[in-house]
Amino acid sequence: MAAIGKVLRDRLAAAFETVTGSTVDPVLRRSRHADFQADGALALPGDRREIAAAVARAARLDDLCAKVEVAGPGFVNLTLADAALDRMLAEAAADERLGVSTVDPETVVVDYSGPNAAKEMHVGHLRSTVIGDAAVRVLEYLGHRVIRQNHLGDWGTNFGMLVEHYVDGGVIDESDLSAFYAAARRRFEADEAFRERARRRVILLQGGDADTIALWRSLVGVSRRYLLGVYDRLGVRLREGDFAGESTYNAELDGIVAHLRERGLLRVSDGAECAFPAGFATRDGAPLPLIVRKADGGYGYAATDLAALRYRVEELKATRLLYVVGAPQRQHLAMVFAVAEAAGWLAPPVRAQHVAFGSMLGTDGKMLRSRTGGAIRLTELLDEAVTRAGAAEVGMGALKYADLSTDRIKDHVFDFDRMLALTGDTGPYLQYAHVRTRSIIRKGGAEAAGGAFAVADPAEHALAVELLGFPGVVEHVGETLEFHRLTGYLYGLATAFTAFFERCSVLRAPEPARGGRLALCHLTARTLRTGLDLLGIEAPERM
Repeated sequence: MAAIGKVLRDRLAAAFETVTGSTVDPVLRRSRHADFQADGALALPGDRREIAAAVARAARLDDLCAKVEVAGPGFVNLTLADAALDRMLAEAAADERLGVSTVDPETVVVDYSGPNAAKEMHVGHLRSTVIGDAAVRVLEYLGHRVIRQNHLGDWGTNFGMLVEHYVDGGVIDESDLSAFYAAARRRFEADEAFRERARRRVILLQGGDADTIALWRSLVGVSRRYLLGVYDRLGVRLREGDFAGESTYNAELDGIVAHLRERGLLRVSDGAECAFPAGFATRDGAPLPLIVRKADGGYGYAATDLAALRYRVEELKATRLLYVVGAPQRQHLAMVFAVAEAAGWLAPPVRAQHVAFGSMLGTDGKMLRSRTGGAIRLTELLDEAVTRAGAAEVGMGALKYADLSTDRIKDHVFDFDRMLALTGDTGPYLQYAHVRTRSIIRKGGAEAAGGAFAVADPAEHALAVELLGFPGVVEHVGETLEFHRLTGYLYGLATAFTAFFERCSVLRAPEPARGGRLALCHLTARTLRTGLDLLGIEAPERM
C-alpha cells in the first residue's frame, strides 16, 4: 500500500500538469479545515482560484475523497471518504510492515557514539548514541544493509601514560574508569620521571612492542566491557563487533599519506604534512590546513578519519556514510570529506553526511554540568532517570524521546520534570497511550481481534487519517534523519487515539462499530509500538 500522502500528491501533480502543461509541486500538507490541503496553485501566475478549481475537476480522486473543495485564494481542500479509509486501513493492517515499502537497498555505515577508552561516558555522549541508534533502526527497517561503527578513541599519546600507570600497579575498575584515568593524569603532571617513562611507553606502543600492546589491549578490554554495559542499559544496538577504534587503522596511515602525496594533495607547513582543501580559510583569509602528518612524524585525527573513510568505501563497500557527531566538528568533517573527494575515495554514488547535533544544555541555558562543575557521568544520569520514572523502560524512553523530539541540529534543553511528564509531548505519554490500547484489547477477551474497519464517527475518521500517515513519515525520516518528524507524528497519533478513546465507546458499542473500533485499537497499538521501536523506545504493556 502506497502512503496516502504520496497517492494524493501523485494524482494532484498529474492534474496540475493537465491544467498548466507543466510540472507543478502540489504542496500537499495536513489541514485544520480538511484532511489535506494542496497549495500548489498559489505560486502560479493567473487566476489561482480558477486554476485550483480546474485541478480539482481534473484530479482522479473519486475513489478516495468524499469532498474536494476550493477555498480562499486557491487552496484545494481534500476530505477522505470513510469507505476509502476502511479499505486503506484494512490494507495497512494486513501488512506486517504497516504499509512501509522497502527501498532499493544500499550499504550504509553509521559512525556513532565514539567515546574514549579508559574514560567513562558522560552526558555529552548521550546524543550521538541515541541519534545514531535511531538512524540504524530506521534504515534497517527500510531495508538497507546497515553497518554500525563505534569509532572508539583507543590510541594516542595518553595511552603511554595509562599503560605506564597500569604497569606500576594502577587498578582499573570498569565501575569507575575515571578514577584510574585521573590518577594516571596526576602522576603525569607531578612526576617528571613518570612523564619520561610514559613518553618512552608511547614509542614502544606505536612501534608495536609485544608486551606494551598486550598491556594496552587489557586496558581497552576493560573499557569495552564497561561500554557494552552502558549500551545494554540504554537498549541500543551497539555490540562488541561494532568497535572500530582509531587503532584499527594504524597500519593504513603510511599508505594514506603516500596516496595523498601521489595526488599532489600534501605540502609541508611548519614541518607538518598538510592538505589544503579548497574553500577553507583562516580568519586572516589564508588557506586552512588539515594536518595529516605532524612535524614529529605522528598522525592526528585527520589521518585516522581519512583511513576510516577509505576503509568504509573500499572494504565495506558502503555508498552512504553517516557521521553522527556534534555540530562543533562540522568544519573538520567537511575538510576530511573534501580531501577524500580530491583523493578519489568519495565519488558518486558514494556520499558522506555529517549528521550533526547541538549541545546538551541545562534549564539555565548553559552546558549541562554536575554540581561540582564537571561533566555528568552517563551512568549517574541513567540511574536518576530510572529512579525518577520508577521503571527502567519509562526512564530510558523518556531520555531518548526528549532528545529525539528536538530538531537534532538545535541545542537540547535537559529537564527531567518535563521529559517524565505523563501529559504533553513526552515518551511516557506515548508509552501510556500504547498501554491504553493494550488494556482495551485485553478486556476484549476472545473477540479482541476486532472486525472489519467501519469508520463513521469524526474521532474514528481523525484517528484513521493519522494511522495512514505512518509510511510516509518513516520513508521521509530515512532520507532526512529528522527524527523529530517521527516523534511529532507519534505524538499526533497518540493525541488522536486519546480523543477517540474519550469519545467513542469500544467494548460496549454495538456491532459493527465494536469490531471496527477494536480493529482501530489493534492498528494503533501496532503503529505506536513500531514507531517507538524505531526510536529505540520500549512500548510497555502496563504502566
